[in-house]
Amino acid sequence: MINKIWAVALIMAGIGVFFRIPQVMPQIEKIEYFSSMIFFIRFCFYLIGILLIGGGIKKLKNQFSKKIITKDNESS
Repeated sequence: MINKIWAVALIMAGIGVFFRIPQVMPQIEKIEYFSSMIFFIRFCFYLIGILLIGGGIKKLKNQFSKKIITKDNESS
């Protein structure tokens, strides 16, 4: 049960990153030090979001596949 909650939390955090990026990027662009590497920073933020969503989906798939395997073993 906790693993499923954790997986959903990972997916929601990843989605949250995607919604937050457009709001934060103008603030980061104002910082002179980061203005030259803004595309790399944007890429990193999107990569973090993708990894969070992918990790949550992988965790959910593992939970459901374990459930199916244990059901098959109980029925035979």
